[in-house]
Amino acid sequence: MSREIQLPLFHLIDQKEESLQADGKASGTNAGENPLQSRQPLKKYRTIADNTIEGIFILQDGIFVFVNRKVSDHLGVPIEGLEGTPFFDHVWHEDRDEVIANYNKRLKGEEVPDAYEFRVVNREGTLTWIYLSAVRMPWNGSPAILYLVSDISERKGAEEELRHSEMKFRALAESTSAAIFLIQDTRIQYVNPAFEMITGYGMEDVAGMNFWDMVHPDHRELVKTRGLNRLKGETQPPRYAIKILTKDGREKWMDLTPTLSKVYDKNTIVASAFDITEQKRAEQFIRESEEKYRTLSNNIPDIIYSLDKNGTVLAISDHAVTRYGHEADGIVGMPFSAFVHPDDREKVFSHFADSVKNQREYTGGLTLRILAKDGTPVWMESNARMRFDEQGKCLREDGVLRDITEQKRALESLQESRQQLMDIINFFPDATIVIDREGKVIAWNQAAEIMTGTRKEDMLGKGNREYSIPFYGDRRPALIDLALHPDPVQEARYTTIKRKGDNVFGEAYTPNIPPGDVHMSAMASVLRDSRGEIVAVIECLRNNTERRHMEERLARAEKMEALGTLAGGVAHDLNNVLGVLVGYSELLAEKLPEGSSSRKYAENILTSSIKGAAIIQDLLTLARRGVPISEAVDLNRIVRDYLQAPEFEKLMSFHRGVVVRPELADDLLNIKGSPIHLAKTVMNLVSNAAESISGMGSVAIRTENRYLDRPLSGYDDMQEGDYVVLTVSDTGKGIAAKDIDKIFEPFYSKKVMGRSGTGLGLAIVWGTVKDHSGYIDVKSEEGTGTTFTLCFPATREEPAKAESARPVESMAGGGETILVVDDVREQRELAISMLTKLGYRVEAVASGEEAVSYINRKKADLIVLDMIMDPGIDGLDTYRRICEINPRQKAIIVSGFSETERVRQAQELGAGTFVRKPYIMEKIGIAVRRELDGK
Repeated sequence: MSREIQLPLFHLIDQKEESLQADGKASGTNAGENPLQSRQPLKKYRTIADNTIEGIFILQDGIFVFVNRKVSDHLGVPIEGLEGTPFFDHVWHEDRDEVIANYNKRLKGEEVPDAYEFRVVNREGTLTWIYLSAVRMPWNGSPAILYLVSDISERKGAEEELRHSEMKFRALAESTSAAIFLIQDTRIQYVNPAFEMITGYGMEDVAGMNFWDMVHPDHRELVKTRGLNRLKGETQPPRYAIKILTKDGREKWMDLTPTLSKVYDKNTIVASAFDITEQKRAEQFIRESEEKYRTLSNNIPDIIYSLDKNGTVLAISDHAVTRYGHEADGIVGMPFSAFVHPDDREKVFSHFADSVKNQREYTGGLTLRILAKDGTPVWMESNARMRFDEQGKCLREDGVLRDITEQKRALESLQESRQQLMDIINFFPDATIVIDREGKVIAWNQAAEIMTGTRKEDMLGKGNREYSIPFYGDRRPALIDLALHPDPVQEARYTTIKRKGDNVFGEAYTPNIPPGDVHMSAMASVLRDSRGEIVAVIECLRNNTERRHMEERLARAEKMEALGTLAGGVAHDLNNVLGVLVGYSELLAEKLPEGSSSRKYAENILTSSIKGAAIIQDLLTLARRGVPISEAVDLNRIVRDYLQAPEFEKLMSFHRGVVVRPELADDLLNIKGSPIHLAKTVMNLVSNAAESISGMGSVAIRTENRYLDRPLSGYDDMQEGDYVVLTVSDTGKGIAAKDIDKIFEPFYSKKVMGRSGTGLGLAIVWGTVKDHSGYIDVKSEEGTGTTFTLCFPATREEPAKAESARPVESMAGGGETILVVDDVREQRELAISMLTKLGYRVEAVASGEEAVSYINRKKADLIVLDMIMDPGIDGLDTYRRICEINPRQKAIIVSGFSETERVRQAQELGAGTFVRKPYIMEKIGIAVRRELDGK
């Protein structure tokens, strides 16, 4: 049922809001302003909400308008990252429609559950089950929904585990031949089919029965006392035999095994029972047998028998044969072969006939199967003595049959276990070898066959370190030998060797594994028996050549990242310096007469400063902080524009013998990225290719669409999908093997100085490819040439149409107030000069704290806000505090660094264009005018 109520916490908030609105009317404050956002006293109510054990949030129009810390913890997103964002994006897609439907119905006042369960997904992608209760409430004069949530993932997991446990128990209980029943509070709660088959009582019969009701009077009090004590948690005999009365009144003996457990937090007796009535009868029969057979049977478990010369049973021990369902009286006088398994009769007959024929007095060790009464075969071992008369005629055979069924089963189990172990070893993904104490191979798995090309049949049973030859080409001690016999001289051959107890880990190159010098990692360990004696040694080997290469690439990438971070910091400081040079040289040039030498000097300073800014942009690219634009780009257009650019013409003037051939795909897909950085990438690659050629040669630039479903060389993983591939190949001198791993490092170059622009070369290419979520591969052969292959994820978006240039006069101000916030004095003075010249009224402060204080006292039509300020709060925190004072405050962001995540967060709060330092008057003027006119 949808309801609209006021919870105590939010009732206080509403009262506070009414109070604030009343105060607002008296003081001129906007009465519609949200008190949670605009008044300091309500912080204590947020503190209360943040310290509740429940998650609390409020939705209005499907958007978070209030979130406490518990909800933030559930979703893994800070409170400020949630408020103002859609809630339903965090709901698991399978539950989203139901949650949205409930939300809409509740807003309309329709019938909807007050509470229900569903799943949310946090920032790491982890699913969490939550229990949610909701009510309608007013918020700032409009309907909203208040939610209370609890994390029930642990309860859900417990319920699922319990459900699986119940299924397993039921499957086991209903398939076993043992009677299974459960007792709670003295009542039988469950019986399985075997219980009904033995006792005649089904579930409908036992309903309401005490567990002792069906027990025979002789044992009823005993069972009742033990059962009640067991339910109290007292220790009772774990197993005993009792008599029961079946549903039709018959007596039966049961072998009862009760145990105490917890089911739904209640003491529960879980009992199993076997029908041992026949066993009890057999025991009675044995007790009534003759004393001599009783004595014999009680002392010798084996079957003692006598056969005449024809194999007829003369006598047999009673107790022994009854274990197999037979009775001695039924066996005496019968041919012995009638009780032998058909498959063994011929063997038994031949053995008997041979002993008679050869007058062999003692015979033993014959194994055979006899048949129990129910036809079950039982393995026996026979030891007998033949009795002959004086003429050598057979009189009889006296013998003993010993049950060796368990021994047979144990042997078969051992053989099965050994085979299972061999099967497991065979399917190990790592090449695995096992040798015995004599050094002979007893296991050589499938992975070892594939790795070495040597078949298992050719290696099993071989010794004398034959197993080393496929790996090393000789019989040197392998790691498997070093596990048995440590040898410091041989261990020195390994690139890595570690020993812990019986385990040895090693890494080494294996020259005999194709294609040669494959790097292996291996683990070897001795295997011991129950007495601690060494019985074998096992070694598992893995080809980790690719992993080693990846580790080397990772080390290079980390080095690049460190250098990039350093370059980024330098770039930020230099941008602040160059910003002053660019700005003042532009202002100075405008004040000087056209054609004067002083104006030319100022223009040269401006041009050089702009070139310096381009170098800094390269440093930002190297720092992987420099791709602020992500638009659909036609890579063919990038290539064609470069081939028509003055930079290309200048390059060709240095290399007149080089021919550049573009081979561009007609149906090339677009990519998402920065045209400026992609153009610089093409320029660097072509420049490198041309400079590698001395004399005549060619450079090919190819583009194509390619679907990639496996990683390129050197990459562990790669997103499967459509890619746009740029290939730049040359017929130059190639790159030496010792240099190819260093070509992407900053400032590593063997090119002619003065012709490579910033001198950062391929480091810029590497940074650009990474920023575009792409992949790069290099193949080179000295004397033949080099090929660079760049793969960029394709997009189906079309490039945006170019905006027409905005007239300079449109930048002029109309007396609007601009507040400049920058921690560098020269930057503040420069911005004041430029914006004043454009017709704005400009004031400046040196920190974020001063800016907040200014907005508290005055109004500004626009704030020009520096993002990085030290010391004190940065641009994002400054703008966030200003928005608490004036949520509609206009601002543009400037920085000597790049468009970072904090810049984007400020823009999400309402800030406008990002302008990178150094800027010229036109750039800052257009940005200011556009922001003022846009809202």
